[in-house]
Amino acid sequence: MKNILLVLLAVFSTGVFAQMPKSNLPKPGEISGKVVDQTTKQPLPYVNIIIKDAAKKIVTGGITDDNGLFAIKNIPEGNSTVEVQFIGYKTVSKPISVTNKNRKIDLGVIGLSEDATTLDEVEVRAETSSVTQKVDRKVINVGKDLTSAGATASELLNNVQSVSVDSQSGNISLRGNENVRVLVDGKPTNIPAAQLLKQIPSTSIKSVELITNPSAKYNPEGMSGIINIILNKNANMGFNGSINTGVEAGHFVRYNASTNMNYKTGKVNFFGNYGYNGGERYNFGFVSRPGTNYQDFVFTNDNQSHLLKLGADIYLDDKNTLSFYTTQNWFDSSAGGRAIISDSNGDLIENSPNTQNNESHNQAYNVNYKHDFDKEGHNIEFEANFSKNESPNFLENRFLQNSQPDYINDINNTRENTLLNLDYTNPISKNGKLELGLEYRVDQTDNTNETTQVGFSNSSFKYDRDIYSAYINYGHKFGKLNMQLGARLEQYNIEGVFNQEGEATETVKDDIFTIYPSAFFTFNPSDKNQFQLSYSKRVDRPGIQQVNPIREWSTPLITSVGNPDLVPQFTNSFEFNYTRKIKGGSITIGSFYRNINDVINRATYKDPSDDNDVRQILTFANFDDTDAYGLEFSANYKIAKWWRANASMDYYSQKQFGTTDLSDPNAPTTEVKTDIFNARISNSFTVNKNLRLQLFAMYRGPREDIQWNVKPMKMVNLGANYSILKGKGNLTFRVNDIFNTMRFKFDSTRPFVQNGRFKWESRTTYIGFNYRFGGGKNKAKQRRRRDNNEKQGGGGFF
Repeated sequence: MKNILLVLLAVFSTGVFAQMPKSNLPKPGEISGKVVDQTTKQPLPYVNIIIKDAAKKIVTGGITDDNGLFAIKNIPEGNSTVEVQFIGYKTVSKPISVTNKNRKIDLGVIGLSEDATTLDEVEVRAETSSVTQKVDRKVINVGKDLTSAGATASELLNNVQSVSVDSQSGNISLRGNENVRVLVDGKPTNIPAAQLLKQIPSTSIKSVELITNPSAKYNPEGMSGIINIILNKNANMGFNGSINTGVEAGHFVRYNASTNMNYKTGKVNFFGNYGYNGGERYNFGFVSRPGTNYQDFVFTNDNQSHLLKLGADIYLDDKNTLSFYTTQNWFDSSAGGRAIISDSNGDLIENSPNTQNNESHNQAYNVNYKHDFDKEGHNIEFEANFSKNESPNFLENRFLQNSQPDYINDINNTRENTLLNLDYTNPISKNGKLELGLEYRVDQTDNTNETTQVGFSNSSFKYDRDIYSAYINYGHKFGKLNMQLGARLEQYNIEGVFNQEGEATETVKDDIFTIYPSAFFTFNPSDKNQFQLSYSKRVDRPGIQQVNPIREWSTPLITSVGNPDLVPQFTNSFEFNYTRKIKGGSITIGSFYRNINDVINRATYKDPSDDNDVRQILTFANFDDTDAYGLEFSANYKIAKWWRANASMDYYSQKQFGTTDLSDPNAPTTEVKTDIFNARISNSFTVNKNLRLQLFAMYRGPREDIQWNVKPMKMVNLGANYSILKGKGNLTFRVNDIFNTMRFKFDSTRPFVQNGRFKWESRTTYIGFNYRFGGGKNKAKQRRRRDNNEKQGGGGFF
């Protein structure tokens, strides 16, 4: 708190000083330098630099950037003192003297030593999410967000601006588009994002990064950008940790627990993170076709998830760092449900109970080595990743009315991912920086499906991808303008072999070489204003299920099948952002435009093999080029001493295409313009030093796509946090969806006239306990730029 007050005083003093008449101002001086950790020699961001006059009064000040650099102007003539202050470190003071002959002072590299007496416990995280706008991303530090306590990553992300998670399918979208790449600790996952997000406890998450227009340094997959989930990792001296546990109650009761620990001694930091989520979830709904049939659904899922991360950072010397970690995730799911189908008179047609058991073990191993050369900022870094996912799935469907025979599906799926990554950075001049990189990635998937379903037969497929990449980025600073130009060269090879008993083997192959350019411009006319303009080319390659030609059962009346003729869709993405710092906070206004070629959309049409005209086929197809655009607004403002608010609004528009019959080239194409409006606001109230409250509200507007006209959704959550045990413990209480208004409600005319509604356990109550212990210090340093995910491009995390 002391340091925050010092920075606020420094900024205030700067403003007062700048408003003095020019005739009374002495000729100002300027200081610059870099702040690093004395032991590891790593740069320290957000360090306070305070300038005091001879009377020890604050004159001006500033903070270091992400690279530990600082430059402070408007220092008056005469003798002053520079104080370098950072929580967890000893303060460093340096005298300076500004004269006519000495107006630009370079303090060089300033090393800070850890202060063992600064804190006797680990970091106390904020009770509400905060948003930081960086050059190429938004960072949402979720902290102990009260309305997300005890939830999963899926539920937490629904509270994050620009992000939406479909509560029915689990699909995640960024800026209204589901073509988004999800990373964990900067690494791609080996399992679908919808499944992954249900497996990560919210208490294991440190922050979420939204990279909406990535540079050439990043893998180009994902039309709408990248969502990077960063897991907790302590780096405090000594032995430190925290324990979280809680109970959530809705229709069923669920439990969660997590711990985050580290032991740092000398130049080695060992860290570990474990999270558990378990319990049943309830979901129900209906789909009605007036005059034809009525489908009534009930689903229950009993999920058990264990997430373990272990690793170590070894600072070999001032120039060499070795790091490694492993992540292990065990997920067991036992799902049950039933579909009751009746005709327009209410007479029973079918009663179909079903069960599905899924076991998944995801394992990842990561090794990283970094060498720093003598020149500041000159380094080379090598990273190797290997991950493997094994997920057997057993599905059983029973038909009580004997309209068709009972059947089972026994599915085994294995995915492996290997990646080798080499990065080189060289500041070739005072204002210029060159970045080069090489990457090799191989993804392998093997799947077998043994079934007793009538009309279907046993099947298997093998799907391999090999990607060879190289990138170059050059950045240069022209006064207040920063520019970065880059290009990524990528050779993409795939081969898929799909076998089904009684059918000819189908092979899918692709061999594409593509150049992905990018350009970024950042203009800072003052400390309070920042303008950003960026461009990148991106790609969405068809996924395995989108090209798999083997027919799959979805519901008693729906069959899904892939399209092996799909080709990738390419996107040219432009983005503009303006950030303004205001007293008490900041505001950001942004806009984007995307031009999309060979759009991939879902195609829905009547099943030609069904003479009764009730079944439908779901598949995918390429359509015409289209455009998408959107506007975003976000604000972070301290309304009063006891009240802070984060708010965001966004609007997106895009055309979607569909068809009524893929087998008929003359079948008409359906075109739908989708407009989406979302709004969120999170309020944090400080009642006293021990009690804090949080009030969160969201609104998701109506939307139309090829198949559905979806009704709006809204939700209000309330949370409270009470500090106990001399600040080392916290009790958390929350109620989500107080008014029970969250539901998926839709109307449709394609391919049939139908309507429906699905409801889940959105109104829940949670109570939790958190305890922090240890003798280390809160240290917000970055071990290395890659560790805080400034660079992606890694191999599979899960």
